Parts: sequence; C-alpha cells; structure tokens
Amino acid sequence: MSALLAAERVSRRLAGDVPVTLIDDVSLDIAGGEFVCIMGPSGSGKSSLLYLLGLLDVPDSGRILLDGRDTTGFGESELANCRLEKLGYVFQFHFLLAEFTIRENVTLPMRRLGRLSPQACVDRADELLERFGVADQAAKHPHQLSGGQRQRVAVARALANDPLVLLADEPTGNLDSASSANVRQILRALTRDMGKSVVAVTHDATFAAAADRRVEIVDGRIHSHA
Repeated sequence: MSALLAAERVSRRLAGDVPVTLIDDVSLDIAGGEFVCIMGPSGSGKSSLLYLLGLLDVPDSGRILLDGRDTTGFGESELANCRLEKLGYVFQFHFLLAEFTIRENVTLPMRRLGRLSPQACVDRADELLERFGVADQAAKHPHQLSGGQRQRVAVARALANDPLVLLADEPTGNLDSASSANVRQILRALTRDMGKSVVAVTHDATFAAAADRRVEIVDGRIHSHA
C-alpha cells in the first residue's frame, strides 16, 4: 500500500534558554485504509507527532506529505484548506460548540468548505448522525448528551467533509469502558467499511489492540513498530 500521509525525517523543537526537542528525526508512513495507534509514556511526543501529521503544527526540519503533496512551504491559508478538505480531527475533549445544536455542529465544516447546498449539508449531517446512532439527538445541544454520545458526534463532525485521514488524540480518554469500546469499534469500522485511514494517540492498550499497527514513541523518537 502506498502512503497516503507521511512524515519524512521530521523534527520539532521548542526554542528557549533550554531548547526542548519534541520530535527527533521521525519517519512514518500511513497507508490508505490503515488504522495506526501511536503510544508512549507521557511527554514522549505522541501528540506532537499527531499535530505534525495533522498539519496543525509545522516541523522545523523534514517534511509532511499528504495525498502525494509535499506540504513544506504551504502558507496558513493553504494549510487550513488542506485540513478542512482532507483531514478530520477528534480530540479527548469533544470541542462541540455549546450554542449550536448537534446537527448544526456537524454541518459547520461543510458550510465552511462551501461545496454543498445548505440542505445537502443537513442531509449529510443527518446521515452521519444516523450511522453513529445519535440521529435522535440532532436537535439537542451538547450539554444534553452523554460523554459517549458527544464523542460519537465529534466523529461525525470529523467525517463531514469526507476526509482522507481521521486523526484522534486520546479519543477515549474521558469515557467509561462501555463508551470507550463503542468509540473504538466506530474507528475500527471507519477503516474496514469506509476505507478511511485513522491515526490515533492513546494510552489505552485495549484500544491500541484494535489497530493494524502500533507505533511506540519514546523521547521524541520511534522506539518500535508492532
């Protein structure tokens, strides 16, 4: 399988009186339809690598390739467009907007991209909410849902623009075991049923066991693949 998303010898450092190396000369390929979990101790650089892969941060050296394009030198507008079109994000905290309904939260990325009519945005939002078992919550606001329901809505929102890759940072970190299992099954199904690539940072060994590949990061470097 060819790489859909790739880091090639990327490094990221924080300047200061005592510079801190977050990521040190890391290379990683993500194939289409692959579920990859990034693991490691706290402070190892897991989330820093995910942010580089997700174009939310820029490496100091090396390069990130997305769908065959080298993103080096992209301006903020071009990076933002790549993120909106080709990448979806799910975080430990759902970041749903409290003032909007569940349906409105899911339509927001589609409205920003501007490819679909308002009605088509609503139709796709409803289709995604149905897929993830929260269609009956569409008219409610985030505070009215359980943690597991909110995270399923966050996954629906992440898929709104039909991205190539979904990136998840500790997506089950705030959930009980039953809700964690549900989110894990949803992410696994994205690769199996929809052909999406999923890259997830997790501390949860049970969650990671569902992945096609596990990558361990230690002190900003890849320590092992499994």
